[in-house]
Amino acid sequence: MLKVVTVCGNGIGSSLMLKLKIEELAKENGIEIQAESIDSGNALGKDADLFVTVKEFASIFPKEQKVALVRSYMSKKKIKEDVLPILKEMSEK
Repeated sequence: MLKVVTVCGNGIGSSLMLKLKIEELAKENGIEIQAESIDSGNALGKDADLFVTVKEFASIFPKEQKVALVRSYMSKKKIKEDVLPILKEMSEK
């Protein structure tokens, strides 16, 4: 099971919507994940296989951390294009 953390500025609105959409995509594609949404200030203290956020927050993560960038917190189509290939790749390892 992959641990996925979605990140936005406050950790309650945008990242929660992103978390729900990623959970839905993972379920539709038979990928087991445990997802959590969090604010950018607390994200670095979390242990996760994958962090998902927008480019504005990408720089807070160390280079060795696996980070997926999304173009939208809301568009399922864009989230699918941006995140699903990474989830598939990671779930096959």
